Amino acid sequence: MKVELAQLAGQDNGTAHNLKSALAAITASASDTQLIVFPETHLMGFPSADTVAQIAEPLDGPTVQAVQQAARARKIAVVVGVAENDNGTFYNTTLLIDAEGEIALRYRKTHLWASDRGVFSAGDRFVTAQWNGLRVGVLICYDIEFPESARALAQLGAELIIVTNGNMDPYGPTHRTAIMARAQENQAFALMVNRVGEGDGQLVFAGGSALVDPFGTLLHEAGREPCQFSVELDLAQLAAARRDYRYLDDQRLRLAGEVVEHADGRRELLMP
Repeated sequence: MKVELAQLAGQDNGTAHNLKSALAAITASASDTQLIVFPETHLMGFPSADTVAQIAEPLDGPTVQAVQQAARARKIAVVVGVAENDNGTFYNTTLLIDAEGEIALRYRKTHLWASDRGVFSAGDRFVTAQWNGLRVGVLICYDIEFPESARALAQLGAELIIVTNGNMDPYGPTHRTAIMARAQENQAFALMVNRVGEGDGQLVFAGGSALVDPFGTLLHEAGREPCQFSVELDLAQLAAARRDYRYLDDQRLRLAGEVVEHADGRRELLMP
């Protein structure tokens, strides 16, 4: 399976600029790419408490619709972060849009970083979807510093964990370690796409977008510059990593919460 990682420099509160760069990356993707992944809240950047009401959009708003149209035209799936406005409640949200342009998965960040608090509300569930014969789950940035987040997706059957990231200096090494650990602990592929460049408030984003295999081996890692590059997922590695033992079978403690199965193949773990 061929996936492209779009490690881009976004603009905070810069929807027009960010959408233009996302559409350009989708258009530039290789003809055999099945999925392209962007950073956390890429389409809007990071709003503040003062700007979020003007910047955040509903999922049927013009910015997401433009990405859906591009995905449909290019016949490629897209994972992209947005600032979501749900009837006046704001979420740091990542979408999986399939090659037909439909929203196959919506995940709202459950662990709010310091700069998220007072801007976004926390999500209340973890979710996976069936896509291209693979069960996919999404996490956002700070989520991966909590082993329970990835384990929740693994309990829902995730084989690929996608992390949209907005990680800044000096915490790049933290997420490098975390993404490798989360893949190894759950015997799943983990793919992380981070932002680069400067943001508001003198933040410098750390890059380091990466692909890790189900053994926890770092297969690809980007530097600190904007780039768009492809990686190959050898799906046979899933069976190889799980051949001799399964952590999920042997674990003594399981995460609490109600599991909801949807007719479209989505699975959700609701927080207790």
